[in-house]
Amino acid sequence: MSAFSTAFVGAGNMAGSMIAGLLAAGFKASHIRASDPAAERLARLAVRGIEHLGPDNAACVRGADVIVLAVKPQVLKAVCEPLAPVLQRGQVVVSIAAGVAAHSLRARLGPAPALVRCMPNTPALVRSGASALYACGAIEPRQRQRAQTVLEAVGIARWVEREEQLHAVTALSGSGPAYFFQFMETMIAEGQRMGLDAETARILCAQTCMGAGRMLSEGAQSAAELRRQVCSPGGTTERALATFSAGDLDGLVARAMRHCHARSAELAAELA
Repeated sequence: MSAFSTAFVGAGNMAGSMIAGLLAAGFKASHIRASDPAAERLARLAVRGIEHLGPDNAACVRGADVIVLAVKPQVLKAVCEPLAPVLQRGQVVVSIAAGVAAHSLRARLGPAPALVRCMPNTPALVRSGASALYACGAIEPRQRQRAQTVLEAVGIARWVEREEQLHAVTALSGSGPAYFFQFMETMIAEGQRMGLDAETARILCAQTCMGAGRMLSEGAQSAAELRRQVCSPGGTTERALATFSAGDLDGLVARAMRHCHARSAELAAELA
């Protein structure tokens, strides 16, 4: 793996997980930097062997090959203003601030760096994330690969061709973990009402979710094909799925995702 330096502006949970993923992938701690106003966050990274730490964002990003903006959208403008004078061509800035559009990033960071917007999700905290990347204008192949490498340290990463597709990504994988958590919450509670103890219900539900996900991600069959394989005519699964159909589960999920998509677009307009 060719070496490149990565600077994290913001050292919260997501940045910490990405740094842990990079270290696990073989990146040297000496090639990683981070800045944050909270000393306790920097202390957690120091334990991992990261030495280039401090509160000065501009000092952190100066000369770094990849810069990850791991801050909340509401503070991004204040964070970016001191960075613009020190950013250079050849650098690539990856923003994981949800809803902050490409034109807003360019206005705040100036013309020098290549820009990438990223929509990660919370399973990145356990290196099982699903991230989408969008190149905000021209980007060199090497910069594109570096941005992808950083995100793949905490899961999978896929590129989208149009910025508006990030709203669909938000509705699918960005907010998606919460959908599964609510579904699992109901399954666990019902398992307990049927007589299982809480821990058994939790573990069985979690493993079932992980196993189903692996069958879809690692195999060649579609979700519909895998669903049909579980069903036997007149069997238990068929009756459960008939109940879902009677309650219009498909329509409910579709409406929920459309509402999420619409809210993502609204937030982007508000932040702009």
